Amino acid sequence: MRSFVAIVFALACSLLPALPALSAPMGGSHGWSRETLVLRAGPGNAYAITGEIAGDQAIRIQRCQGNWCNVYGPGGHGWTGKVAVDFGKDPHWPILDPDNNWPDIEGGSMCFYEGTHYTGRSFCAGTGEVFRDLALWGWDNRISSVKVTVGTSAALCRDRFFQSYCERIAESQPILDRYLLRNLSSIRLY
Repeated sequence: MRSFVAIVFALACSLLPALPALSAPMGGSHGWSRETLVLRAGPGNAYAITGEIAGDQAIRIQRCQGNWCNVYGPGGHGWTGKVAVDFGKDPHWPILDPDNNWPDIEGGSMCFYEGTHYTGRSFCAGTGEVFRDLALWGWDNRISSVKVTVGTSAALCRDRFFQSYCERIAESQPILDRYLLRNLSSIRLY
C-alpha cells in the first residue's frame, strides 16, 4: 500500500507543470493580436484587468460580444476590444487586401458543395449575393468544396455575419482550407 501511495504521489507531481496547459481553452477561432491586448475579466472597460497579450501573437478567439472578444493567448485569457483582434491567417492579412487584384466580375458565379472534390448536395450563387447566416439556408458548417464557374471572388467566413476568420478566394477549391472545411457560416460574393 505504501508503494502505491508513493507512485500516485510521484505521478501527481509529474503532472503539476502540465496543469496550466490542461486548463487552457481548446476551442475558438484562430486569430492574431494586431497590437498589445489588454485582457479584462468581462466585456467592458469597467472590468478588472487580468493580463496582457503582446502584438502580432497567435491567439484563440473563444467568442465575441458586441465590440469585445474573449481570447486566449501567450499572456492570459480574458476579454479585449474587437478592433485589436485580427481573424486572418497571419497578423497582417485583411479580408479586403488592397494589394490583390481580385477578379470581381459582374455576372460571376460559384457553386458550393457538401462533399470534397465538388460532390454531394450543392447550391450556386452569383455576383453580389450575400449569405450572412448559412444556418437560415440549412448550410451552416456543411460546405467542403467550392467551384468557380464564372470568374469572381468571394469572402468565406467561419462565423455568422462575417465576424471571425475569413478567407477571400478567387479559384476553385476541391478541398477547403483546414480553417474553413465544414466550418463556413457566412459568404459574400463580389
